[in-house]
Amino acid sequence: MQSFKGNHHHCQGVYRLNLCPSYNGEKKIGTLTMANLRQTPLTCSGHTRPVVNLAFSDVTDSGYFLISASKDGKPMLRQGDTGDWIGTFEGHKGAVWGVALNRDATKAASGAADFIAKVWDAVSGEELHSFKHNHIVKSVDFSSSSSLFATASAEKLVRVFDLEKPEADPTVYSGHTSSIKHVMFYRDNTRIISCADDRTLRVWDHISGQEVRKLEFNAPPSSIEISKDGVTLTVAHGRTVSFWDAESMSKIREIPIPTQVNSASLHPDKSMFVCGGEDFKMYKFDYTTGVEIESFKGHFGPVHCVKFSPDGELYASGSEDGTLRLWQTTVGKTYGLWKCVEAVPNMTQENHNNLHEVIAS
Repeated sequence: MQSFKGNHHHCQGVYRLNLCPSYNGEKKIGTLTMANLRQTPLTCSGHTRPVVNLAFSDVTDSGYFLISASKDGKPMLRQGDTGDWIGTFEGHKGAVWGVALNRDATKAASGAADFIAKVWDAVSGEELHSFKHNHIVKSVDFSSSSSLFATASAEKLVRVFDLEKPEADPTVYSGHTSSIKHVMFYRDNTRIISCADDRTLRVWDHISGQEVRKLEFNAPPSSIEISKDGVTLTVAHGRTVSFWDAESMSKIREIPIPTQVNSASLHPDKSMFVCGGEDFKMYKFDYTTGVEIESFKGHFGPVHCVKFSPDGELYASGSEDGTLRLWQTTVGKTYGLWKCVEAVPNMTQENHNNLHEVIAS
Protein backbone atom coordinates (compact mmCIF):
# COMPACT_ATOMS: atom_id res chain seq x y z
CA MET A 1 0.00 0.00 0.00
CA GLN A 2 1.20 3.50 -0.82
CA SER A 3 0.71 6.05 1.94
CA PHE A 4 -2.62 7.88 1.93
CA LYS A 5 -1.44 10.68 4.21
CA GLY A 6 0.30 13.79 2.92
CA ASN A 7 0.30 12.72 -0.72
CA HIS A 8 -1.83 15.00 -2.86
CA HIS A 9 -0.52 15.40 -6.40
CA HIS A 10 -2.23 17.44 -9.11
CA CYS A 11 -3.38 15.93 -12.39
CA GLN A 12 -0.41 16.87 -14.61
CA GLY A 13 0.49 19.54 -12.03
CA VAL A 14 -1.21 22.25 -14.10
CA TYR A 15 -4.14 24.58 -14.02
CA ARG A 16 -6.31 24.97 -17.08
CA LEU A 17 -7.14 28.48 -18.28
CA ASN A 18 -10.64 29.23 -19.48
CA LEU A 19 -11.22 32.60 -21.11
CA CYS A 20 -14.46 34.00 -19.70
CA PRO A 21 -16.58 36.39 -21.78
CA SER A 22 -17.45 39.64 -20.06
CA TYR A 23 -21.14 39.71 -19.28
CA ASN A 24 -22.22 42.81 -21.24
CA GLY A 25 -25.81 41.73 -21.78
CA GLU A 26 -25.05 39.40 -24.68
CA LYS A 27 -22.54 37.21 -22.84
CA LYS A 28 -19.85 37.75 -25.45
CA ILE A 29 -16.87 39.88 -26.34
CA GLY A 30 -15.74 39.93 -29.95
CA THR A 31 -16.43 36.50 -31.42
CA LEU A 32 -16.04 34.63 -28.14
CA THR A 33 -19.12 33.27 -26.31
CA MET A 34 -19.65 30.79 -23.51
CA ALA A 35 -21.08 28.38 -26.08
CA ASN A 36 -17.94 28.14 -28.22
CA LEU A 37 -15.34 27.76 -25.48
CA ARG A 38 -13.31 24.60 -25.99
CA GLN A 39 -13.25 21.71 -23.54
CA THR A 40 -9.87 21.49 -21.79
CA PRO A 41 -9.91 18.24 -19.79
CA LEU A 42 -7.68 17.43 -16.87
CA THR A 43 -5.74 14.25 -17.63
CA CYS A 44 -4.99 12.14 -14.56
CA SER A 45 -2.12 9.77 -15.21
CA GLY A 46 -0.85 7.03 -12.92
CA HIS A 47 -2.43 3.87 -14.29
CA THR A 48 -0.30 1.76 -16.62
CA ARG A 49 -3.14 -0.22 -18.19
CA PRO A 50 -6.70 0.55 -19.37
CA VAL A 51 -9.06 2.28 -16.92
CA VAL A 52 -12.26 0.22 -16.90
CA ASN A 53 -14.43 1.51 -14.06
CA LEU A 54 -14.80 4.52 -11.75
CA ALA A 55 -17.02 5.75 -8.94
CA PHE A 56 -17.60 8.93 -6.94
CA SER A 57 -18.50 9.36 -3.28
CA ASP A 58 -21.17 11.78 -2.14
CA VAL A 59 -20.10 15.30 -1.18
CA THR A 60 -18.51 15.22 2.31
CA ASP A 61 -17.04 17.84 4.64
CA SER A 62 -13.74 17.28 2.81
CA GLY A 63 -15.25 17.52 -0.67
CA TYR A 64 -15.92 14.45 -2.76
CA PHE A 65 -13.70 11.63 -3.95
CA LEU A 66 -13.12 9.48 -7.02
CA ILE A 67 -11.85 5.91 -7.28
CA SER A 68 -10.72 4.22 -10.51
CA ALA A 69 -10.25 0.59 -11.53
CA SER A 70 -7.60 -0.51 -13.98
CA LYS A 71 -6.21 -3.64 -15.54
CA ASP A 72 -2.92 -2.76 -13.82
CA GLY A 73 -4.48 -4.17 -10.63
CA LYS A 74 -4.06 -0.99 -8.58
CA PRO A 75 -7.20 1.01 -7.74
CA MET A 76 -6.46 4.69 -7.16
CA LEU A 77 -8.21 7.21 -4.93
CA ARG A 78 -8.31 10.89 -5.93
CA GLN A 79 -9.82 14.18 -4.86
CA GLY A 80 -12.91 14.34 -7.04
CA ASP A 81 -12.93 17.97 -8.12
CA THR A 82 -9.22 18.22 -9.00
CA GLY A 83 -8.10 14.66 -9.71
CA ASP A 84 -5.31 15.02 -7.14
CA TRP A 85 -3.94 11.57 -6.32
CA ILE A 86 -4.44 10.54 -2.69
CA GLY A 87 -3.38 6.91 -2.64
CA THR A 88 -3.22 3.51 -4.32
CA PHE A 89 -4.78 0.37 -2.87
CA GLU A 90 -2.28 -2.46 -3.26
CA GLY A 91 -3.04 -6.13 -2.75
CA HIS A 92 -4.74 -7.54 -5.85
CA LYS A 93 -2.87 -9.96 -8.10
CA GLY A 94 -4.84 -9.36 -11.27
CA ALA A 95 -6.75 -6.77 -13.24
CA VAL A 96 -9.27 -4.80 -11.18
CA TRP A 97 -12.65 -4.62 -12.95
CA GLY A 98 -14.93 -2.94 -10.44
CA VAL A 99 -14.61 -0.29 -7.72
CA ALA A 100 -16.91 1.55 -5.32
CA LEU A 101 -16.85 4.18 -2.57
CA ASN A 102 -19.38 4.41 0.20
CA ARG A 103 -21.28 7.66 0.57
CA ASP A 104 -18.93 9.39 3.02
CA ALA A 105 -15.75 8.04 1.38
CA THR A 106 -14.60 6.19 4.49
CA LYS A 107 -14.65 2.81 2.74
CA ALA A 108 -13.59 1.66 -0.71
CA ALA A 109 -14.11 -1.63 -2.50
CA SER A 110 -12.60 -3.45 -5.46
CA GLY A 111 -13.24 -6.62 -7.44
CA ALA A 112 -10.58 -8.30 -9.53
CA ALA A 113 -9.42 -11.04 -11.86
CA ASP A 114 -7.72 -12.77 -8.92
CA PHE A 115 -11.24 -13.95 -7.92
CA ILE A 116 -11.20 -11.67 -4.86
CA ALA A 117 -13.32 -8.72 -3.72
CA LYS A 118 -11.72 -6.43 -1.15
CA VAL A 119 -13.05 -3.77 1.20
CA TRP A 120 -10.61 -1.04 2.24
CA ASP A 121 -10.34 1.73 4.79
CA ALA A 122 -10.37 4.69 2.40
CA VAL A 123 -8.67 6.98 4.94
CA SER A 124 -5.67 4.81 5.82
CA GLY A 125 -5.65 2.56 2.76
CA GLU A 126 -5.62 -0.57 4.91
CA GLU A 127 -7.44 -3.71 3.79
CA LEU A 128 -10.47 -4.47 5.98
CA HIS A 129 -11.99 -7.56 4.34
CA SER A 130 -11.16 -9.99 1.55
CA PHE A 131 -13.85 -12.20 0.01
CA LYS A 132 -12.82 -15.15 -2.16
CA HIS A 133 -14.93 -16.02 -5.22
CA ASN A 134 -14.81 -18.83 -7.78
CA HIS A 135 -14.32 -16.57 -10.79
CA ILE A 136 -13.48 -13.00 -11.81
CA VAL A 137 -15.25 -10.33 -9.74
CA LYS A 138 -16.58 -7.77 -12.22
CA SER A 139 -18.53 -5.31 -10.04
CA VAL A 140 -18.92 -4.22 -6.40
CA ASP A 141 -21.24 -1.86 -4.51
CA PHE A 142 -22.02 -0.66 -0.98
CA SER A 143 -25.48 -0.25 0.47
CA SER A 144 -26.38 3.29 1.55
CA SER A 145 -25.58 2.44 5.18
CA SER A 146 -22.29 0.73 4.18
CA SER A 147 -23.31 -2.34 6.18
CA LEU A 148 -23.99 -4.49 3.11
CA PHE A 149 -21.60 -5.24 0.27
CA ALA A 150 -22.63 -6.66 -3.11
CA THR A 151 -20.46 -8.39 -5.71
CA ALA A 152 -21.11 -9.64 -9.23
CA SER A 153 -18.91 -12.20 -10.90
CA ALA A 154 -18.18 -14.11 -14.07
CA GLU A 155 -19.62 -17.20 -12.37
CA LYS A 156 -23.09 -15.69 -13.06
CA LEU A 157 -23.85 -14.98 -9.40
CA VAL A 158 -24.61 -11.93 -7.27
CA ARG A 159 -23.52 -12.13 -3.65
CA VAL A 160 -24.38 -9.83 -0.74
CA PHE A 161 -22.13 -9.84 2.33
CA ASP A 162 -23.00 -8.43 5.75
CA LEU A 163 -19.95 -6.34 6.70
CA GLU A 164 -21.02 -6.43 10.34
CA LYS A 165 -20.72 -10.23 10.14
CA PRO A 166 -18.03 -10.70 7.48
CA GLU A 167 -17.43 -14.35 8.35
CA ALA A 168 -21.06 -15.29 7.67
CA ASP A 169 -22.05 -16.85 4.36
CA PRO A 170 -23.31 -14.31 1.82
CA THR A 171 -26.77 -14.25 0.34
CA VAL A 172 -26.50 -15.58 -3.22
CA TYR A 173 -28.72 -14.55 -6.14
CA SER A 174 -28.72 -16.82 -9.20
CA GLY A 175 -30.53 -16.58 -12.52
CA HIS A 176 -28.19 -14.97 -15.01
CA THR A 177 -26.93 -17.32 -17.71
CA SER A 178 -23.63 -15.56 -18.45
CA SER A 179 -21.02 -13.33 -16.83
CA ILE A 180 -22.47 -10.44 -14.81
CA LYS A 181 -21.07 -7.00 -15.62
CA HIS A 182 -22.58 -4.71 -12.98
CA VAL A 183 -24.46 -4.80 -9.69
CA MET A 184 -25.88 -2.05 -7.47
CA PHE A 185 -28.26 -1.41 -4.59
CA TYR A 186 -31.30 0.85 -4.89
CA ARG A 187 -34.66 1.63 -3.28
CA ASP A 188 -33.20 1.97 0.21
CA ASN A 189 -31.30 -1.29 -0.24
CA THR A 190 -34.48 -3.35 -0.60
CA ARG A 191 -33.69 -4.04 -4.26
CA ILE A 192 -30.57 -5.03 -6.17
CA ILE A 193 -30.04 -4.56 -9.90
CA SER A 194 -27.63 -6.57 -12.04
CA CYS A 195 -26.91 -6.79 -15.76
CA ALA A 196 -25.05 -9.42 -17.70
CA ASP A 197 -23.77 -10.65 -21.04
CA ASP A 198 -27.00 -12.67 -21.36
CA ARG A 199 -28.59 -9.37 -22.54
CA THR A 200 -30.73 -9.04 -19.46
CA LEU A 201 -31.11 -6.68 -16.52
CA ARG A 202 -32.56 -8.30 -13.43
CA VAL A 203 -34.07 -6.85 -10.27
CA TRP A 204 -33.75 -8.83 -7.04
CA ASP A 205 -35.60 -8.52 -3.75
CA HIS A 206 -32.90 -8.30 -1.10
CA ILE A 207 -35.06 -9.77 1.66
CA SER A 208 -36.41 -12.82 -0.17
CA GLY A 209 -33.53 -13.24 -2.62
CA GLN A 210 -36.03 -13.69 -5.44
CA GLU A 211 -35.87 -12.21 -8.92
CA VAL A 212 -38.77 -9.76 -9.19
CA ARG A 213 -38.22 -8.26 -12.65
CA LYS A 214 -36.27 -8.94 -15.82
CA LEU A 215 -35.65 -6.62 -18.77
CA GLU A 216 -34.33 -7.98 -22.04
CA PHE A 217 -32.24 -5.99 -24.52
CA ASN A 218 -31.02 -6.47 -28.08
CA ALA A 219 -27.42 -6.20 -26.88
CA PRO A 220 -25.72 -6.85 -23.53
CA PRO A 221 -26.13 -3.87 -21.17
CA SER A 222 -22.69 -2.31 -20.77
CA SER A 223 -23.50 0.07 -17.90
CA ILE A 224 -26.29 0.83 -15.44
CA GLU A 225 -26.79 3.82 -13.15
CA ILE A 226 -29.47 5.04 -10.75
CA SER A 227 -30.12 8.80 -10.72
CA LYS A 228 -29.27 10.86 -7.65
CA ASP A 229 -32.94 11.00 -6.62
CA GLY A 230 -33.32 7.24 -7.08
CA VAL A 231 -36.08 7.64 -9.64
CA THR A 232 -34.42 7.05 -13.03
CA LEU A 233 -32.37 4.11 -14.26
CA THR A 234 -29.88 4.74 -17.08
CA VAL A 235 -28.84 1.78 -19.24
CA ALA A 236 -26.25 1.74 -22.03
CA HIS A 237 -26.70 -1.12 -24.50
CA GLY A 238 -25.47 -1.52 -28.07
CA ARG A 239 -25.73 1.84 -29.84
CA THR A 240 -28.43 3.05 -27.47
CA VAL A 241 -28.89 4.75 -24.10
CA SER A 242 -32.29 4.14 -22.52
CA PHE A 243 -33.94 5.53 -19.40
CA TRP A 244 -36.37 3.67 -17.16
CA ASP A 245 -38.61 4.39 -14.20
CA ALA A 246 -36.74 2.70 -11.35
CA GLU A 247 -39.97 1.80 -9.54
CA SER A 248 -42.14 0.39 -12.33
CA MET A 249 -39.28 -0.47 -14.72
CA SER A 250 -41.24 1.11 -17.56
CA LYS A 251 -39.24 2.78 -20.31
CA ILE A 252 -39.16 6.59 -20.24
CA ARG A 253 -37.18 7.22 -23.42
CA GLU A 254 -34.50 5.75 -25.66
CA ILE A 255 -31.76 7.73 -27.43
CA PRO A 256 -29.74 6.36 -30.40
CA ILE A 257 -25.97 6.97 -30.21
CA PRO A 258 -23.60 7.12 -33.23
CA THR A 259 -21.31 4.44 -31.79
CA GLN A 260 -21.23 1.31 -29.66
CA VAL A 261 -21.75 2.72 -26.15
CA ASN A 262 -19.77 1.38 -23.21
CA SER A 263 -21.02 3.73 -20.51
CA ALA A 264 -23.54 6.51 -19.88
CA SER A 265 -24.28 8.86 -16.98
CA LEU A 266 -27.24 11.16 -16.28
CA HIS A 267 -26.62 14.61 -14.80
CA PRO A 268 -27.97 14.96 -11.23
CA ASP A 269 -30.54 17.55 -12.38
CA LYS A 270 -31.50 15.36 -15.39
CA SER A 271 -30.88 18.13 -17.90
CA MET A 272 -28.36 16.12 -19.92
CA PHE A 273 -26.44 12.89 -20.10
CA VAL A 274 -22.96 11.95 -21.27
CA CYS A 275 -21.71 8.74 -22.82
CA GLY A 276 -18.63 7.23 -24.42
CA GLY A 277 -17.74 4.15 -26.38
CA GLU A 278 -15.78 2.50 -29.14
CA ASP A 279 -15.13 5.55 -31.36
CA PHE A 280 -12.92 7.25 -28.69
CA LYS A 281 -15.42 10.15 -28.45
CA MET A 282 -17.27 11.76 -25.57
CA TYR A 283 -20.90 12.69 -26.25
CA LYS A 284 -23.27 15.02 -24.43
CA PHE A 285 -27.02 14.92 -25.13
CA ASP A 286 -30.06 16.84 -23.94
CA TYR A 287 -31.96 14.39 -21.76
CA THR A 288 -35.46 15.59 -22.69
CA THR A 289 -35.09 16.07 -26.45
CA GLY A 290 -32.29 13.62 -27.20
CA VAL A 291 -30.49 16.29 -29.23
CA GLU A 292 -26.70 16.03 -29.29
CA ILE A 293 -25.19 19.03 -27.47
CA GLU A 294 -21.55 18.31 -28.22
CA SER A 295 -19.13 15.56 -29.17
CA PHE A 296 -15.37 15.50 -29.31
CA LYS A 297 -12.51 13.05 -29.32
CA GLY A 298 -12.06 12.37 -25.65
CA HIS A 299 -9.33 9.74 -25.56
CA PHE A 300 -6.81 7.82 -27.64
CA GLY A 301 -8.72 4.58 -27.21
CA PRO A 302 -12.24 3.32 -26.52
CA VAL A 303 -13.99 5.00 -23.58
CA HIS A 304 -14.87 2.34 -20.99
CA CYS A 305 -16.54 4.36 -18.23
CA VAL A 306 -18.10 7.79 -17.63
CA LYS A 307 -19.69 9.30 -14.54
CA PHE A 308 -20.98 12.69 -13.41
CA SER A 309 -19.66 14.06 -10.13
CA PRO A 310 -22.21 14.27 -7.28
CA ASP A 311 -22.49 18.06 -7.66
CA GLY A 312 -22.81 17.80 -11.45
CA GLU A 313 -19.98 20.27 -12.11
CA LEU A 314 -17.82 17.77 -13.97
CA TYR A 315 -17.80 14.28 -15.38
CA ALA A 316 -15.00 11.73 -15.41
CA SER A 317 -14.05 9.23 -18.09
CA GLY A 318 -11.71 6.25 -18.20
CA SER A 319 -10.26 4.70 -21.32
CA GLU A 320 -8.28 1.96 -22.99
CA ASP A 321 -5.49 4.56 -23.27
CA GLY A 322 -4.83 4.21 -19.53
CA THR A 323 -5.92 7.69 -18.54
CA LEU A 324 -8.65 9.13 -16.38
CA ARG A 325 -9.93 12.51 -17.57
CA LEU A 326 -12.09 15.17 -15.94
CA TRP A 327 -14.37 17.35 -18.08
CA GLN A 328 -16.29 20.50 -17.20
CA THR A 329 -20.06 20.37 -17.46
CA THR A 330 -20.11 24.15 -18.03
CA VAL A 331 -17.00 25.15 -19.94
CA GLY A 332 -15.59 28.52 -18.90
CA LYS A 333 -16.52 28.27 -15.23
CA THR A 334 -13.96 28.52 -12.44
CA TYR A 335 -14.06 25.17 -10.68
CA GLY A 336 -11.38 22.86 -9.28
CA LEU A 337 -8.24 23.34 -11.38
CA TRP A 338 -10.07 25.23 -14.12
CA LYS A 339 -9.40 28.93 -13.71
CA CYS A 340 -11.44 31.56 -15.49
CA VAL A 341 -9.74 34.73 -16.77
CA GLU A 342 -11.62 37.79 -18.00
CA ALA A 343 -11.81 38.31 -21.74
CA VAL A 344 -10.48 41.48 -23.36
CA PRO A 345 -12.13 43.38 -26.24
CA ASN A 346 -11.77 41.69 -29.65
CA MET A 347 -10.34 38.50 -28.17
CA THR A 348 -11.19 35.72 -30.65
CA GLN A 349 -11.61 31.99 -30.24
CA GLU A 350 -8.26 31.50 -32.01
CA ASN A 351 -6.57 33.78 -29.49
CA HIS A 352 -8.20 31.86 -26.67
CA ASN A 353 -7.10 28.49 -28.04
CA ASN A 354 -3.50 29.72 -28.08
CA LEU A 355 -3.51 30.47 -24.36
CA HIS A 356 -0.89 28.45 -22.53
CA GLU A 357 -1.43 26.21 -19.55
CA VAL A 358 -0.28 27.82 -16.32
CA ILE A 359 2.00 25.68 -14.16
CA ALA A 360 0.72 25.41 -10.61
CA SER A 361 3.05 26.94 -8.06
